[in-house]
Amino acid sequence: MKVLVLSVATGGGHLTTSKAIANYINQIGHEAMVVDTYEYIAPILNTGLSKGYLMSTKYAPGVYGKVYTKCENKDATNKRIYAIKTMNTIIRRKFVKLIKDYKPDAIVCSHVMAAQLVDSVRPMCVGDDVLTVGIVTDFTLHPYWEDTSFDYYITASELLNLRLEKKGIFAEQIKPFGIPVDFKFSQKLDKKEARRMLGIDDKKTLLVMSGSMGYGNVIKNIRQLDSLDADFQLIVVCGNNKRLKKRVENLVTQKKKYVYGFTDKVDIMMSASECIVTKPGGLTVSEALAKELPIILMNPIPGQEDRNMEFLLNNGAAQAISSTYPLDEAVYELFSNEWRLENAVNTVKYFSKPNATKDLCEFIINELTEK
Repeated sequence: MKVLVLSVATGGGHLTTSKAIANYINQIGHEAMVVDTYEYIAPILNTGLSKGYLMSTKYAPGVYGKVYTKCENKDATNKRIYAIKTMNTIIRRKFVKLIKDYKPDAIVCSHVMAAQLVDSVRPMCVGDDVLTVGIVTDFTLHPYWEDTSFDYYITASELLNLRLEKKGIFAEQIKPFGIPVDFKFSQKLDKKEARRMLGIDDKKTLLVMSGSMGYGNVIKNIRQLDSLDADFQLIVVCGNNKRLKKRVENLVTQKKKYVYGFTDKVDIMMSASECIVTKPGGLTVSEALAKELPIILMNPIPGQEDRNMEFLLNNGAAQAISSTYPLDEAVYELFSNEWRLENAVNTVKYFSKPNATKDLCEFIINELTEK
């Protein structure tokens, strides 16, 4: 079986999810290939999309949030769909050649723009025998998914079923396997062993992550945590923000801190920690849930991350800090009451989908086998 996995470079989560799926498909004896869709078709366009997303979310998050909300409106969606279809018509020739040359049995899209492009070339190269699967990589339904015509849609939770059904997606098309994460996040690792692997002290640990670009007032958060009269240490991940990493390293604190830039050890860090403080990105939250790690949310990007935070808070799966509920109080409340901590851990376990990638990939292969 051959599976083509398509992504779009707006944030790192989509590509990470795509790679997790392809890796598992290849491991179980089938063939999968990941393609960054617009990078393959038109690198200049892809650079514009990627930079535009990063710039808008970092420097104009309010504007990005308003645009996202407007796109959730059906009238705005129709106008935007027409513009996207027009663009896809212009650039799709190379994409058609990719599909014809690869001849996939299934196409999996981890981004709605890739799914729209697949729909636009269906008459030319995507037959009815090709299985199409869309991955919704947040705890909501992004705008435009309802305008695609895929066989199945993979979601983070069965509690989202009603939202998709309201948008016209049939119940039998919805598969709440969870957001696919790398296999290593499904592995259980003892805290003591994880700390040994990281070379840090064996004591209570809080993991602070600020996204790939180092969003939010991390310095303020660390100072608040440092002021707590409690014995714990910090792991701080600054992503690609080198300036932030240097500032955190130079910050004088009473509590011991271990500071990282971009790292491939997040799974070990999660195993080593009692709690994670993070932005509500769909993939990071899914990784933390897979590790059954209590979550404190901060600095959501307006738009999909706001929706993620609403879902998690409304279902008791996370706390969220604000100007009137600062981080030190959130941590104090979580760890000062055994019932509170036990309740947080149990709720996280309920929403944990550590086998999401396995379940999805085996579902795809079974569907293809039965065709």
